[in-house]
Amino acid sequence: MPAVGVDVPPYAVLFPGQGSQAVGMGAELFDLRPDLLGNSADEALGWSLREMCLEGPEEALTRTEHAQPALYAVSYALWSQVREHLHGPPSAAAGHSLGEYTALAAAGCFDYLDGLRLVAARGRAMAGAADREASGMAALIGADAASAEALASYRRGEGGRLWVANLNAPGQVVVAGGAEDIDWTVTNAGEFGVRRALPLRVAAIEMRPPEFPVWANVTARPHGDDPAGMLVAQLTAAVRFAESLEGIAATGVGLFLHVGPGDVTAGLAKRSVEGAEAFAVSSLDDLTAAADLLAGPSVS
Repeated sequence: MPAVGVDVPPYAVLFPGQGSQAVGMGAELFDLRPDLLGNSADEALGWSLREMCLEGPEEALTRTEHAQPALYAVSYALWSQVREHLHGPPSAAAGHSLGEYTALAAAGCFDYLDGLRLVAARGRAMAGAADREASGMAALIGADAASAEALASYRRGEGGRLWVANLNAPGQVVVAGGAEDIDWTVTNAGEFGVRRALPLRVAAIEMRPPEFPVWANVTARPHGDDPAGMLVAQLTAAVRFAESLEGIAATGVGLFLHVGPGDVTAGLAKRSVEGAEAFAVSSLDDLTAAADLLAGPSVS
């Protein structure tokens, strides 16, 4: 449990994104946290999280639809253990792309299993163009930027909520908006020179204000009370992680704690923030060192 009478230095917790997965990750956590990594997770995913993480094969774990929820689950479970050994909450949190979902879950913005389902849907959506699943979006086939913006602008002029989210590839633009706006897009896209509009499935979950600041990849600023819109935009926007790290440092944070497989975000913090201290907790073996690092001076 956190120690009493300890002056906690400001620190930020960072969570990794896709690419940090490895067969064997979280091996010590599955028996320790079956509430997070056991049957309920398998039911949410439709496949065995334990088998995928511990047995792979690597080719299967590396697939986006497996890697993303597996990283989210293992990183969150590790954080659940880490926080019991720290002496106070973080001053800030951030996650690299997918890791932003872990950061938001860690900050209490949504329940762990809701987040797991959302990340699983995200992973399936990004696994291949044939699936065409994402949150709050529609793909415009045969559209260019001008026609997509004309469509979105017209809808907003009529009181709707529709924006161009990204240019995915020549001839395909993604728009984001409310459910009614997506329905309207599917019906009316042809009038704006769009060959076809494909609605992308939305995963809806309850969002709550974060318990500590979580920096968004899209804006490189802390999330507001409703992160949902930023998560929609994050699917296709640039990852401004270095700017987020610089912004966190500007608030007086000089210590960064990577939590999850690998150590990528610790390295990014060292490269992005001059003089930053960064430490990676990639397994339970790193807990004692992390706790000592964050102990700070005792309060007399």
